[in-house]
Amino acid sequence: MRVAAAIASFLLLAACDTGTEQRDAVASTRTVQRGYEPVPPGTVPRGASAQAAALAPPGPERTPALLARGEERFRAFCTPCHGANGRGDGLVVARGFSPPPSYHDERLRALAPEHIVQVITQGKGRMFSYADRVLPEDRWAIAHHVKELQARGVGDASRQGSATP
Repeated sequence: MRVAAAIASFLLLAACDTGTEQRDAVASTRTVQRGYEPVPPGTVPRGASAQAAALAPPGPERTPALLARGEERFRAFCTPCHGANGRGDGLVVARGFSPPPSYHDERLRALAPEHIVQVITQGKGRMFSYADRVLPEDRWAIAHHVKELQARGVGDASRQGSATP
């Protein structure tokens, strides 16, 4: 009798569903994955105005803490391609990727921090957008760090021997 009751309860439990009707759209973490749905016309995504305000020039005040944060974020996100000194000699370049321009070229030395933030946000050329990876305040920190690298001349071909990394 007990064996029959155990088998019956096992069969009842085995027949139960998990409650998910769309099994093919469920990942191993049991999260339902839905297709991309664009923002309806005439609406603004939540938080868009705050993000736009965070990206508006002139950005946060340039402080030693901001520069330190910029250096840390630069090392995390930018050095694989641009290298530690901004010469465009990062690890991916050593493995065959074409080099990005050096931050020490005259054309890039003339850029304002606002333009650097825009490139980080939207991407340019082979560089893809980092808008979903780097917070707006960190984009400003990176931009100020790049300007600091340029001002110090770190990586400049004419001063390379005398500059400290």
